[in-house]
Amino acid sequence: MAVIELPAQPFDVEGARMTLFQALLAAAGKHGKGRVALEDPERQPITYGRLVLGALVLGRKLSALTRPGETVGLMLPNVQGMAVTLFGLSAFGRVPALLNFTAGLKNLTAACEIGPVSTIVTSRRFIDQAKLDDIVEALEPGRRVIYLEDVRKELASLDKAIGALASLAPGMVHRRHAAKPDDPAVVLFTSGTEGKPKGVVLSHANLVSNARQIFELAAGFLSERDVVMNPLPAFHSFGLTAALLMPLIHGMKVVLYPSPLHYKQVPKLIGETAATFLFATDTFLQGYARAADEGDLKSVRYVVAGAERVKPETRRMWEPYGTTILEGYGCTECSPVLACNTPVATRDGSVGRLLPGITAKLEPVEGITEGGRLCVKGPNVMLGYLNADRPGAIVPPEGGWHDTGDIVAIDDGFITIKGRARRFAKLGGEMVSLAAVESMIAGLWPGHNHVVVALPDLRKGEQLVLVTEKPNAEKKALQDEAKAQGFPELWLPKAILVTGSIPVLGNGKIDYGGTRELAITMRPLL
Repeated sequence: MAVIELPAQPFDVEGARMTLFQALLAAAGKHGKGRVALEDPERQPITYGRLVLGALVLGRKLSALTRPGETVGLMLPNVQGMAVTLFGLSAFGRVPALLNFTAGLKNLTAACEIGPVSTIVTSRRFIDQAKLDDIVEALEPGRRVIYLEDVRKELASLDKAIGALASLAPGMVHRRHAAKPDDPAVVLFTSGTEGKPKGVVLSHANLVSNARQIFELAAGFLSERDVVMNPLPAFHSFGLTAALLMPLIHGMKVVLYPSPLHYKQVPKLIGETAATFLFATDTFLQGYARAADEGDLKSVRYVVAGAERVKPETRRMWEPYGTTILEGYGCTECSPVLACNTPVATRDGSVGRLLPGITAKLEPVEGITEGGRLCVKGPNVMLGYLNADRPGAIVPPEGGWHDTGDIVAIDDGFITIKGRARRFAKLGGEMVSLAAVESMIAGLWPGHNHVVVALPDLRKGEQLVLVTEKPNAEKKALQDEAKAQGFPELWLPKAILVTGSIPVLGNGKIDYGGTRELAITMRPLL
């Protein structure tokens, strides 16, 4: 097949060319400084005015401890203090690098080295509660660790007075330190589902554009009257842009929660705050539906799910609440949202249509007849990757195009994910989608995680192996299901490995690299 290009839908690119702090100020001006902006489990909401004031006071103190333009590590949970610190650093021209504290010492060290990150802002209370003392201690040599509790202790009346004065004309204060729209705004690190994480540099214009693109696509069913529940970590781009920045710069109250894994507490807070909109992944949605008490989830009109495929079982679990689950798609390199279903434009099995302003092309892949490799271009596409060999250097996407690495089909604008290019196996000259095989298995054995991996085979080159949490998973049942659904025998896993727990990353995604390593270590048991 030839390259297929899809033109972008109209989008006001110039209107989104501003810094994150300018976008916050615009929201405060439009929706009012007295409007509630954020709330978290402490149940002490802060207004847009207080968020701006807090960012100016804290940002000024942190600016005295850091350099203009410095990449500053941020290791904080998803609570109000994280948002204030993020905007505080941004207001004074610093670049927050959001560190994934669930990633382990090896990945955190790698992130700090390629940043490069020489200053880390965190909280003693958080480090103690999350039991991260050993990790921080290991990261500390050669780096400065700033604890927010210490900064707060040093705040004098003069600091607060200067902050109060600055909040009367925050735009003037910001202009003295402000970055340009195309300057780095944040550094995020890819989840590493298939290998070593990469540093992704997103500009201010990238983030503001994506927040506006999402809102534009959602026109008519999302408004400032909505209350957004965000239990996703800010180090995950879905949690940062879609679930925090998008609602915040459009006048919605955002309810933050520090861990998506607290399946009982998240639904309880949803009920208490009457949240109408929830951002989550399929794994977390199942957990909330199972653990919720009666009435906890009744206020939720819509769920936007991303990062992994939504299972039919998940939709059934949420049906009693009258909630519509809208599946979307994106990647960190695109700030992250690329496409999403909406209540007025949805198709089962798809991740919706592209957001406005995004041009796409499908490149042919040998052995794949339906669809192609998706590449995208638009105002939300990253500045580039950090160069591991030259810390701080940015490698931009060639020609502005980002290769998603996903094989997709597009019909009437709706995108259907066939799988990662790396998640195809070549068997007998045929390209086999591991995701398609997993989907068939999930229908047979719902309620369990299943991953199909391709392992080297001396005779055939590659062999499919199923790693599953389903106890007593039988090959005969799998063969019967595959036959009933018309799957070729070639696509059937030749072996089944049962494990108590398939590796999962901190953001809820399956850790495919870890699962493959698990399969290799368990292979002698076959």
